[in-house]
Amino acid sequence: MIRKELRKDPVSGDWIVIAPGRAKRPHEHILKKPKRKASAVKGCPFENPGVNGHLPVLSYPNNERWRVQIIQNKYPAFTHEGGEVTREQHGPFSVLPAVGYHDVVVTRDHKNNFAHLPKGEANQLFQAFRDRYLMFSEHKSIEYALMFQNWGPTAGASIYHPHYQMIAIPVIPPDVDHSLEGSSRFYEKHKQCVHCAMIDWERKEKKRIIYENKEVVAFAPFVSRSPFEIRIFPKKHLPYFEDSDSRIFDSAVETLQKSLHSIEKKLNDPDYNFFIHTAPIRNKNDFQHYHWHIEILPKVTLRAGFELGTGVEINVVDPDEAAKLLRVR
Repeated sequence: MIRKELRKDPVSGDWIVIAPGRAKRPHEHILKKPKRKASAVKGCPFENPGVNGHLPVLSYPNNERWRVQIIQNKYPAFTHEGGEVTREQHGPFSVLPAVGYHDVVVTRDHKNNFAHLPKGEANQLFQAFRDRYLMFSEHKSIEYALMFQNWGPTAGASIYHPHYQMIAIPVIPPDVDHSLEGSSRFYEKHKQCVHCAMIDWERKEKKRIIYENKEVVAFAPFVSRSPFEIRIFPKKHLPYFEDSDSRIFDSAVETLQKSLHSIEKKLNDPDYNFFIHTAPIRNKNDFQHYHWHIEILPKVTLRAGFELGTGVEINVVDPDEAAKLLRVR
């Protein structure tokens, strides 16, 4: 019988249950879903965003032959009108205006998701992320920005056409704050980046490595919160995504494409979320202990009562087995 374990995440401090053995093979945990079908090109709001009422912010290249374009979300969760952010107190509650940015990054091809983009276009997408991120940093009220993709309806995407989002907000989100605190505690105790320690250990163990090149490594974390989770790290210690050079970006793009292609091929093309975690925009000297990275979370299982009621995640797939299945050969 495969051993079930509680494993503690050294960054967040959260306990995760690794509970394989509920089925004979990892494949049996994959949600069954109908084959993905592309929506019609006609009427798609992202075919020509400027014509369809979206305000373009940046285009790559900057002409009618664009391949990557940043537009303002028509229904933003945060808006940058209103100037400075002032905290208010309503009884016991603190309130801030939802000042920030909510952009959509669109790639031209209606069918090619990130895994299938030409390398140059995938690199342009990362360049767009970086350029817009630097523009966010000029707004003094912005504390944090997240770059992410929701792919498929169960991951939160209401439009088929491949697109990505960037949301910049005036606070540091709680999950990020917990990670920053955990990273800081580990550094103070061990004088080493916690993520660098995990990278070194995973590369030494070799059991959960999915793919690596000269600059970047992808693995199924020993403490994986969900089945087939993948994390991608630059091998060099870098707190800030925006400070990475072209070699790091090229290697990260290659690794992300190969990881997503493996997920698509071996897990029956599931919906997924990927997001880029980087250190906060302000007070850069305070976060040198952090290490930017990409997380991929395929939507292959559902959270149930125990997870929702306790915050303790149950992962029914051994990360060793997940890596064995997803490894890029």
